[in-house]
Amino acid sequence: MDEIISNLNQINKRIKNACKKAGRKPDEIKLLLATKTVPAERITIALQAGHTLIAENKVQEIKEKYEALKEIPHTQHFIGHLQTNKIKEILKYNVSCIQSLDRLELAEKLHQRLKTENKTLEVLIQVNTSNEESKFGVSPDEVITFVKQVAQFETLNIKGLMTIGLFSAETEKVRKCFQLLQAIQQQVIALKLPRVQMQELSMGMSGDLETAIEEGATIIRVGTAIFGRRIYPDSYYWNEAKN
Repeated sequence: MDEIISNLNQINKRIKNACKKAGRKPDEIKLLLATKTVPAERITIALQAGHTLIAENKVQEIKEKYEALKEIPHTQHFIGHLQTNKIKEILKYNVSCIQSLDRLELAEKLHQRLKTENKTLEVLIQVNTSNEESKFGVSPDEVITFVKQVAQFETLNIKGLMTIGLFSAETEKVRKCFQLLQAIQQQVIALKLPRVQMQELSMGMSGDLETAIEEGATIIRVGTAIFGRRIYPDSYYWNEAKN
């Protein structure tokens, strides 16, 4: 328990320092706890400390932890690669935002299901800013077309963009991914599309959150620096076959 609280305090300090350097206010940044593989009792410690925005990569993990967490006020996002056959299931568990919308088939099927249930859902468009084949996301040069397509579905409220930056220790290479996402955000804002808001840039994780904040992030996704290292490599969590 003390370890998680201490880690949360350290992350908050890093956010404050990064904001000071970038001339931003800390309250402009939402700290999202990436809770993949983290047991519900450890997540509960963070929630009770006041950090109530969490996200999973796999529908199965949301399902497994739902009963243990449902009485504690929190906001649940989904940040993994969502298969269309899991749509009905994910909507059962009070997920308020899917940050990984990346293809038209998924948008269409989400819309159909939401319409049936008379619901709406917030979404972020996932962009593959690093152009890596191992990463999901819309190609940067296709984002505007895709946003226009998704905007046709009245059940989907586009709130911004998400990216997983390059997994690299070279800060300037990672920075280019974040700068590209912000540039795309500005291009979309200029179009003034109906039902499209571009207030959120979800980018930056444990190792590169300072760079992300400098480049305009509004949501940073932190797991390892709060809950400790996981037994699987990052690639495991972005693998479609395992979701």
